[in-house]
Amino acid sequence: MVGKYLGTSSNSKVKGKTFVIGTDVTFPPFEFANKNNKYVGIDMDLIRAIANEQGFKVKIKALGFNAAVQAVESGQADGVIAGMSITNERKAQFDFSKPYFNSGVVMAVASNSKIHKLSELKGKRVAVKTGTSGADYANSIKKKYGFKVVTFDDSNNMYQDVSTGNSVACFEDHPVMQYAIKQGTKLKIVTKPALNAPYGFAVKKGHNKALLQAFNTGLEDLKASGTYDTIKAKYLGADEIKTAAKTSGNSAEDRTFIGLIKQNKGALLSGLQETLWLTVVSIFFATIFGVLVGLMGVVPNKFSQGTSTTLIYLFRGMPLLVLALFIYTGIPSLTGQKIPAFVAGVVTLTFNEGAYIAAFVKGGIEAVDPGQMEASRSLGLPFGKSMRKIILPQGIRIMVPSFINQFIITLKDTSILSIIGLLELTQTGKIIIARNLEGFKVWTIVAAIYLIIITLLTWLSNWVQRRTKV
Repeated sequence: MVGKYLGTSSNSKVKGKTFVIGTDVTFPPFEFANKNNKYVGIDMDLIRAIANEQGFKVKIKALGFNAAVQAVESGQADGVIAGMSITNERKAQFDFSKPYFNSGVVMAVASNSKIHKLSELKGKRVAVKTGTSGADYANSIKKKYGFKVVTFDDSNNMYQDVSTGNSVACFEDHPVMQYAIKQGTKLKIVTKPALNAPYGFAVKKGHNKALLQAFNTGLEDLKASGTYDTIKAKYLGADEIKTAAKTSGNSAEDRTFIGLIKQNKGALLSGLQETLWLTVVSIFFATIFGVLVGLMGVVPNKFSQGTSTTLIYLFRGMPLLVLALFIYTGIPSLTGQKIPAFVAGVVTLTFNEGAYIAAFVKGGIEAVDPGQMEASRSLGLPFGKSMRKIILPQGIRIMVPSFINQFIITLKDTSILSIIGLLELTQTGKIIIARNLEGFKVWTIVAAIYLIIITLLTWLSNWVQRRTKV
């Protein structure tokens, strides 16, 4: 029935096309992953319904709010829907749709806290989530009320900081905070909503005008048909967040460690598979890069040695997080060419881990007694053959344990790549926590998985060291 109503208003410029849409997926009830690891929520249902009625398709990319915004700016994504408040500052960089939801910012404190108003925050610490209206509001009033602001990348860590007493309060969008409390977060709301914040769908300024128009047209049609109200009621209900908590399976889920593993085993295995695949592919290319750069550092040529030293210094000195964002969002901004997140992740780890491999390859070769090279050259052997037959076999024995250790380091470093939206094990943990807010238990499970894999690799390293001993 809805489709018939909207069919006449479909946009021919977007019909049949597929658009990449960035989102947060850790912002319930607007976007989160359910126990089947499917992205649901008001924003997710809304964008899918509009796409269906306007005749286009969407590919949802779970990036986190900041990465989603940067992906749109760099052209890696066509649009972003993530409970994004429409502000004058953001209008300078983005074109927004008509507002699809009006919210407000509230202050929440620990359930046993005696703080009830803003004036009681003087000299205390307040938690906010980066890039949100709550953070903007807190920063706009912190001088007036004399409190300090500490920033977190996700809501769960922000809530935990208040629950444990490290911060005395946090600022969050009203429906999101209500949802968290219904899910069992030990906080309470003590202020009325402030800073009216309309949410909008956004595209890069001056780009994807047809997509923006289709969203606006679809939104109007969904409101006229009643579908929009149905979507909101599905997650908010008449008694506000009550339905959202029910949708997430709060009452039916087993919150024990075993229960959480059973409910999320598919998502955890998928995250582990992505982590291992990313590690294996990256260490393969990092080894090639590292060996070549390392060998360049020992050949008797000043240009090669200088190039090797520069590459090692550059990629080993650059923070992995900065390198990942530069490759994923910075380069596309300059070239206009999209880089898939997996490719960007592999390139990031190749350069970063390869620089460390180059350093110990160079060090391993230099650790061999220089007299052996001199002796082989005095016997008439050329440099290449001396290196291949005399030096490298001894150097490899020194390097092998370091190669295994670098594999372990690469495995752990994949967790940083969640910043560009790769659904590896850490990002999977964040998505699960966004639904059930069981941060301690979920992170314990994720930590245990990492420890098991790293233990196996450590055993392999020890076995290789024993086999290589003369």
